[in-house]
Amino acid sequence: MPLTVIKFSSEDCGLCHKMSFYDQKVAQELGLQFIDVKMQDTAMYRKYRQILLAQYPDKSEMGWPTYIICDSPEGEFQIVGEVKGGHPKGEFRNRLQAVLDSTDVSQN
Repeated sequence: MPLTVIKFSSEDCGLCHKMSFYDQKVAQELGLQFIDVKMQDTAMYRKYRQILLAQYPDKSEMGWPTYIICDSPEGEFQIVGEVKGGHPKGEFRNRLQAVLDSTDVSQN
């Protein structure tokens, strides 16, 4: 199962919307699954809330958007990294790649 990028965003966040033009495409080009969780979508948010709260117990430090990279998001998830805030496409790709590079050691 490939690693998954979970995007936590808000419908009224302009930066989140701007990132949505390329964030999923970039993640998929890097071989990652992508799940978009809007905070207003209570069912989706409830499903992945424990992953967000594992990283940000009181949500105060999270960015808009916050991308959490983890494996097994549906089960015993393990967070391997994150990308916070909005970035130009190339920078976003570099930051995701840096997370992947740092996890390569632990992958078989």
